[in-house]
Amino acid sequence: MHRLNTRDPGFELAFRRLVTDRRESSDDVARDVEVILADVRNRGDAAVADLTARFDGHTLLSDADWTITPQACREAFEDLKPDLRAALELAAERIRAYHESQRPADRDETDKQGVRMGARWLPVDAAGLYVPGGRAAYPSSLLMNAIPAKVAGVERLVVVTPASKGQVNSLVLAAAHLAGVDEVWRIGGAQAVAALAYGTQRINAVDVIVGPGNAWVAEAKRQLYGVVGIDMVAGPSEILLIADGRNDPEWTAADLLSQAEHDPSAQSILITDDPLFADMVADRIGVELAMLPTARVAAESWNTHGTIIEVATLDEAPALANALAAEHVQIATDDAEALFRKIRHAGSVFLGRMSPEAVGDYVAGPNHVLPTGRRARFSSGLSVLDFMKRTSFIELDVAALKAIGPAAIELADAEGLAAHARSIEVRLGI
Repeated sequence: MHRLNTRDPGFELAFRRLVTDRRESSDDVARDVEVILADVRNRGDAAVADLTARFDGHTLLSDADWTITPQACREAFEDLKPDLRAALELAAERIRAYHESQRPADRDETDKQGVRMGARWLPVDAAGLYVPGGRAAYPSSLLMNAIPAKVAGVERLVVVTPASKGQVNSLVLAAAHLAGVDEVWRIGGAQAVAALAYGTQRINAVDVIVGPGNAWVAEAKRQLYGVVGIDMVAGPSEILLIADGRNDPEWTAADLLSQAEHDPSAQSILITDDPLFADMVADRIGVELAMLPTARVAAESWNTHGTIIEVATLDEAPALANALAAEHVQIATDDAEALFRKIRHAGSVFLGRMSPEAVGDYVAGPNHVLPTGRRARFSSGLSVLDFMKRTSFIELDVAALKAIGPAAIELADAEGLAAHARSIEVRLGI
């Protein structure tokens, strides 16, 4: 764990290193992914089967080896314990309600020159959803990806998820049923992303691919952008806590580790104006780790990337937060709103001492698929709009063309595009 203090002479350099720390895929990963994508594009199902056997220990022969039926997903949902089923249903209900309000409105208007113009919003035809299956199963991730697609009106939802030795977590299948997923394929990794993008003999191509994954999955999405749409290039998880000394060190330590347990490359940062509180949190981390079944991963993350930054006053925190542009920002202060107003770059912000980021991962409603690696400076979390596209339209009658057509002719002539000008001139009799 690193300790920084804004009053130290070397702070600017140390903080700059923290901001520019890249915890994502290497050149080796990029090269490996390029080979995998080319193989799937050229050989289709055969390449997917070979790579799945190699990486997941699962042999793809019969239809049952490749896919999981809707009936199996329904049975998984029905077999859930009542409390767990109710929790999954509550999460789905709240996610759906939040995303319903994101649906964009069409436009259709006529201006004073008589030109009718506007835009229609339409969903993509098919979306692919990647659901991780490595360190843990994430039914919450499936709901966060699938429900916005359904709200957008996507007709075909396809899930790919790694099946180690053919097994897929029953909670993921239950979530797939609840979200109305159409297809579930027992494949993962870069080869699954390639299959969704290019299509194979068994799997029809999709238009958009979303969902988190490991470095190979993220790199595959990056390389395939343009062949398909993607949500974002996601990296390891991040959390930034801005906390004063009136917080409980136990709560703060638990919050920091809530992201550290995701991945050894995850990053947890605390900004505080209270040195004693900083010491207490650092001490409490060890106690919390001793109680966690995920302690090995969380400890590696905290020891390598964990950071505590001491500031003279919390008025310094927003500038630091904006430079970090973290995936998650928690503000645990007496007046969280005042600091929030100064935060410009963050994937999602959690206000107040009773708003742990973990609630946002499951049942709050806003999407938990968020930009990492400082991409919150220019991008947003997953939304209904990621599954839709806007088509503009224009309609002119004779009067409207006479009103604005001559200006278009002037501009076309200035650009040396005579055919452009003529297509307007012939209609105006010029």
